[in-house]
Amino acid sequence: MRVLLSTCGSRGDVEPLVALAVRLRDLGAEVRMCAPPPAAERLEEVGVVHVPVGAKQRVMLQEGMPPPSPEDERRFAAEAIDMQFDNVPAAAEGSDVVVVTGEMAAAVSVRSVAEKLGIPYHYAAYSPVYLPSSHFAPPLDERTTPGVTDNRVLWEQRHERFYERFAGPLNRRRASAGLAPLENLFDYGYTDQPWLATDPVLAPLQPGLDAVQTGSWILPDERPLPAAVEAFLAAGAPPVYVGFGSSTALGTAELATSAIKAIRAKGRRVILSRGWAELALPDEGPDCLAVEEVNLQVLFGRVAAVIHGGSAGTAHIAARAGVPQIIVARHTDQPYYADRVAELGIGAAHHEPAPSFDDLPSSLTAVLSPETKARAVEVAGMISEDGAVVTAERLLDAVRRRKPAVSV
Repeated sequence: MRVLLSTCGSRGDVEPLVALAVRLRDLGAEVRMCAPPPAAERLEEVGVVHVPVGAKQRVMLQEGMPPPSPEDERRFAAEAIDMQFDNVPAAAEGSDVVVVTGEMAAAVSVRSVAEKLGIPYHYAAYSPVYLPSSHFAPPLDERTTPGVTDNRVLWEQRHERFYERFAGPLNRRRASAGLAPLENLFDYGYTDQPWLATDPVLAPLQPGLDAVQTGSWILPDERPLPAAVEAFLAAGAPPVYVGFGSSTALGTAELATSAIKAIRAKGRRVILSRGWAELALPDEGPDCLAVEEVNLQVLFGRVAAVIHGGSAGTAHIAARAGVPQIIVARHTDQPYYADRVAELGIGAAHHEPAPSFDDLPSSLTAVLSPETKARAVEVAGMISEDGAVVTAERLLDAVRRRKPAVSV
């Protein structure tokens, strides 16, 4: 049985599919993944066939950058569509099912390829706010009408913007493949019953939303920590972790500096993750250590608290580790996870783009308290750890049910 997985974006978009890929392979499936070129090393580590589809460089739009011109917007939209139509068909050939996550422009293109080839398709989201509903406004809510607060209307407006940008190049490629044009791209890409790849405790499925909650897809990571990290951890009390992953937005470095200053003021040590922004320590003090990519599943179990940007993956890993969190929410689904951490009593939420030094001490005091630690440990005991396993089993069972029996 062959399964094609497809995604685009940063490490946070790729890693959940890595977990699903490994579990599918453990069950005997042949798996390949369409993902951006920077995912090559990670997929090689786990032995998953990689089909490069996407940008070659780690580039994210930074705050303060001028918006692209209308001509650039049209060109980028066409390139996003063409990239999928040009590369996915060969990878999808012979597949029994396709599972897609990430950007909707890629998703509708991959589903078009699957439709042409007659392959079943599933879409999975890593946060409830990415599924159109009345419960949440769309991420990066760009209101086209001042004062609009109805979430359904906001989603309709979001689709209008999406359709205006992508329908032309998408329907041109569909026509060349002999497929009918699409009118509602969101209905097509999300499907009638999308999957929600989140933990029911941390990010529950809202009532009335026709979706399947699978649990989060996290692959157990058994890699040891680097010797320098082990030595730092052994040299004193548990430090506070600071990291913002793939964020390169304006102000990320200043935010990290403020966090380090606040942590030091509490008499705590710091482990700083450099991330895509290549963050640097303010000095060479022995109470701070800067690290590249490390095993967060192990590290989070040995720190006093975690300050991060609120990505779905980091929030889930921290929750499973039973470590208190401070989430500085800036975009996409980060405000949702910040609010959930605060609601559960396992951390604090900051919605300011860049909290100042004065904003963080009170949050640090709260998350470093024994009460918050105890609550974080309690919630960790409620978090499921088998989402990828359950999803892989259900997916392969569904494929087997669809395939006709072979007569002898």
